Amino acid sequence: MRETLDKKLARFEELEKQLIDPEVLANSTKMAAVAREHGSLAKLATKYRNYKSLNEEIAELQTMAKSDDAEERELAEAELADIVPRREKVFEELLDATVGGDDAARTTCVMEIRAGTGGDEAALFAGDLFRMYKKHAEVRRWKCEVLSGAPTEMGGFKEVVLAFKGEGVYQELQYESGGHRVQRVPETETQGRIHTSAATVAVMTEPEDVEVNIKPEDYRKDIYHASGPGGQHVNKTASAVRVTHFETGIVVAMQDEKSQHKNLAKALRILKTRVYELFQRKEHEKRSDQRKSLIGSGDRSQRIRTYNFPQNRVSDHRIGLTIHHLDQILAGDVDQLTKPLLNHDREQLRKDMEDLA
Repeated sequence: MRETLDKKLARFEELEKQLIDPEVLANSTKMAAVAREHGSLAKLATKYRNYKSLNEEIAELQTMAKSDDAEERELAEAELADIVPRREKVFEELLDATVGGDDAARTTCVMEIRAGTGGDEAALFAGDLFRMYKKHAEVRRWKCEVLSGAPTEMGGFKEVVLAFKGEGVYQELQYESGGHRVQRVPETETQGRIHTSAATVAVMTEPEDVEVNIKPEDYRKDIYHASGPGGQHVNKTASAVRVTHFETGIVVAMQDEKSQHKNLAKALRILKTRVYELFQRKEHEKRSDQRKSLIGSGDRSQRIRTYNFPQNRVSDHRIGLTIHHLDQILAGDVDQLTKPLLNHDREQLRKDMEDLA
């Protein structure tokens, strides 16, 4: 962890120099990229720099406290009594800034919810998750935007894509990535049997243009007629858009808007997010020494949680958490789940950072 933080601080100080470099100042594109990276590192780097400075002061005072001079010892001990608690406070702040990985400070993210096994019941469950996260965003005062959706006739979703914006949004929601399972009696079940179905959630950071710059020559654009259930035309104009990214093969289709331009803008927004997530995942895989967080792996194939309706129970399998307030959680009180997850990761990180003292 010390090595990782040292690298981030070194990079931050290098960017500080670039911000006053005449060549960088003269290039608006380069300047924007430098300023964005500098801003993303600022909170963590300044706290770590402050922490290192306090450590150095404490080391000097501890040496003074061993002096033969009684007055010098007394002065050092008095200063230590003041500075050690300050260092501990900065350490806690450093922990807060580090929990959740490199993208913890992001204020935007994209969430994809997809119905899994279970047919109509899985689609209804995907709809429940959609409304749960939407209500949670209202509670947290985050902005929530529906980018696309494939609703079913019964009120569920085959797939829905949301964009969130707000303080701490990615640090918290990233732990929702994975497989979600539901156990309940469907309304169509006449014998009262409990059925199990599933949905998957993927939470990705939404990159800025300077991070992922996708040009028109980087993808193929196909235009077609939007269609609804049963192949019925939603409108008579060819407004639906499908974009295929050449380098990665990622395909995004969008038909929610009546305007071709609006559909293209939304499709490109989702495409950038998926491309960035793919590149980030590959980069993380290269770092064999990177701390692997059990609960923040983002693997959508991993079953992370079970929602049991008959028992009003939610179980998070990653940390062995069981809560008998499913009704409250579905009403938007997702903090009951996310706070224990964040605290668990925070304590794991505390152990990793013990070498900093």
